[in-house]
Parts: sequence; C-alpha cells; structure tokens
Amino acid sequence: MIAVTGAAGFIGSNLAHTLAAEGHALLLVDHELTPAKAANLAGLERFAFRRHDHFLEDLAAGRARPTAVFHLGACSATTETNWDYLRANNIEYTQALWNWCAANRAPLVYASSAATYGDGARGFDDRTPPTEFTPLNLYGKSKNDFDIWALAQVAAGAPQPPAWAGMKFFNVYGPREPHKGRMASVAYQTWKQIKATGGMKLFRSTDPRFSDGGQLRDFVFVGDCVNHMLALWRKENARGLYNSGTGAPRTFLELAVAVFAALGLPPRISYTDMPPDLARQYQSYTRAEMSKTRAACGTVSATALEDGVRETVRWLEGGARAAA
Repeated sequence: MIAVTGAAGFIGSNLAHTLAAEGHALLLVDHELTPAKAANLAGLERFAFRRHDHFLEDLAAGRARPTAVFHLGACSATTETNWDYLRANNIEYTQALWNWCAANRAPLVYASSAATYGDGARGFDDRTPPTEFTPLNLYGKSKNDFDIWALAQVAAGAPQPPAWAGMKFFNVYGPREPHKGRMASVAYQTWKQIKATGGMKLFRSTDPRFSDGGQLRDFVFVGDCVNHMLALWRKENARGLYNSGTGAPRTFLELAVAVFAALGLPPRISYTDMPPDLARQYQSYTRAEMSKTRAACGTVSATALEDGVRETVRWLEGGARAAA
C-alpha cells in the first residue's frame, strides 16, 4: 500500500489518480474533506482514507505500514505568517515521516518548493546547498528549513529512508486545483476571469527588468510533476533534492493568451496593480535547472505550455464548473 498525504489537494490528487490507474492500493491522507476537495477524488474506487492528524498515530502504532510515502500535505499558502503553524505542519510533520520511513525502510518523496530559492540571486539549481538561499516568505523558509535538516541528517550519518526525493515544484498548473482559491495557478485564474468577465487582468510588473505581463515563470504541467515523482520513486538510488519544472520559462502574457486560445477566444488582457502583500515576496523570474532531474528520471519530457493549458481548460470546461 502506498500512502499519499495531501491526497485531496492539487498535486496529491493527480498523483493518486495516476497511482490508482496503475493498480496500486492507496492510503490517502488529508484534512476532513470539503466538497471542493472531495471532488478531486471523484472516480477513485478503491482506497483507504485517514485524517492527517491520525496518520502519524497509525504509523507509530503499526496500524498503517505503507511501502512508500508521497508526502504532499502541507500549508501551501505563501502569505501565511504564523510561523508556529508552519513549523508544525511543514517541518515537524515531515521530520516524523522521514524518521518513520528511515526506520521502516520505506522510500519517501516529499514536497519542497521553488519558493526556497527566494529572489533567485543564487540561481535555481537543485545542486546548490539550501543553506545559501534566503526565501522571500515564511512558507519558503519552512520548506528550505526542512531541506537543510534532511541534508544535515544525511551528512551526520543518521538514519535516512532507503530512497528519498525532495521535490522543488515550480509554478504548477493543471486539473484539480479550483479549491486553492487565491493560491491557484494563473492558468486557472485566467480561465475563471474569462468565464466571469470575458477578459483577464494581469499584475503590472514591479521590477523594471520586466514589462507588464512580461514576468517570466517556469510554468510546469501537473502531469509532468507526477511523472518526475514516480520516476524518482522507482529509482533505487535517488537521494536528494530535485527540481520539478521545465527549464524553459514563459511569460504570464503567453500563458494568458494560451488560455484564450484554448477557449477559442481572442485575447482581452488588461493590467492591475499587485497587492502589497504579494509585491513584497514576488518572484518575477524563475527557471528550474533540470539537468539533475533529467539525469535521474531518464526520458521524462516537458509538456509544452500551450498543450498543458489546452488540457487544463478541457478539464475545467468538462468537469469543474460546479467547483469553480
């Protein structure tokens, strides 16, 4: 049985559907399900479900003994300011899973984040020690702090899972994210605004190096992230931090135009000022250095932005109207 935490969330639910299609028995772990998040599990026929706050107890008591753990559950709000909450959810919970996986010889794949790279001054290379990064928000700090802790465990010769991968997800978009609200991708936000108003408002640039709408992000389709995780899980000697992106950043304007095209509509785009709480921690440029991940994953290729957006819009038009 494979355990997936955050299983009703965006990346977790897409992973769960892929694992189920491969025939794996699943233990899905999450908070109590809201209707929007329950919809992400629609179509899954055979799985066990446990609340996240009971899962660690089940592991300690031997009531659950997964053969592998994909840990995607966390507080993912980049605007969260309660450090105690972030430490408990994003660091201590992951440490407990790491220790259990080490003791029980179960591979661990967990969600880190591209937010660990901060403003990009030290680049976006997963081979750079995380001690050299200064994240722009507490969410990024919580993810970076765990990465530092994990590598320190390894360096000290402490027990570690037989295989482990910390996934530095970049700007992920795709099906099953309407429940994320303000934190959902620009692909979803564009689709939602077009359906409501016929147009899309992008943020004006706060960086003189980039024009309005010209900010560059490494937009990665969620299916690619799932493929990266599965490839690393199946690689017996995978141990370390791995970027999950494309290596080819695109502009917000290009992404918005792709959504209009997927809907068969001419672009109607305007610009608005960025909220101050986002402007203080905004990344105007990200680009995943993918050589390490590609070397480990083999032939996994990146989905072109236009193709990923088209698939996302197809899913939104066909199955997410009620959730949106």
